[in-house]
Amino acid sequence: MRYLYLIYLWLIVAPILLVLTIITCIVTIIGCLFNDNWWGYYPPKLWAMIWCTLLGIRVKVKNRELIDKHTSYVFVANHQGAFDIFAIYGFLDHNFKWLMRKGLKNIPLVGVACKAAGHVFVDHSSQAAVKKTMAEAEKKLKRGTSIVVFPEGRRTSDGHLQKFKHGAFRLAEEFKLPVVPIAVDGSYKAMPRGSFLPHPCTITLTLHAPITEVDDMHALAQQCYDIIAQSLPPENR
Repeated sequence: MRYLYLIYLWLIVAPILLVLTIITCIVTIIGCLFNDNWWGYYPPKLWAMIWCTLLGIRVKVKNRELIDKHTSYVFVANHQGAFDIFAIYGFLDHNFKWLMRKGLKNIPLVGVACKAAGHVFVDHSSQAAVKKTMAEAEKKLKRGTSIVVFPEGRRTSDGHLQKFKHGAFRLAEEFKLPVVPIAVDGSYKAMPRGSFLPHPCTITLTLHAPITEVDDMHALAQQCYDIIAQSLPPENR
């Protein structure tokens, strides 16, 4: 069965997804010249949903009713694997901008589309670069935009939850925005760090009630870490 899936993957799905990605990037870049809030979210959202569907990745979302589509949030999620991005982009159903690694800017065409869409590239190369990143994120939040952050920074290498960095929580503290923890479960099985072949599976996004007490970023980071950890299977905590 695995061999049949690989044949399907390389001969049918891969060419479709390559063309789809190129078209989505071009549409996003052009559309964002007029409205980056709409064109920077809805075409990539559809792109992510198609990726998951064609690759046999099923996404379940729990507690979606806890989130108000008209409220700005700082979403913080654990980062199990590459398909965290597709699952959240395609199925969160809340317009947002990513705080993403600076290295993603170098992906041909994709990096240009992400920049056009208004996503924020995180640069940790110096203190000045970090301040610039935070300033860009603050501009998005002032516009009433939600932001999604992986506070671990990178995908986990062993499936276990890693220590959270405080950047996202500093933003929430400064702008008094509610923070929504998102527990991502199943993405490590779909495609863990270091792997280039996806595996059909189910990814579950568990949304938690917005946290409105955001006066202490250190306590907030620990609270979100504990909430997400409790929603994961023991082997991924």
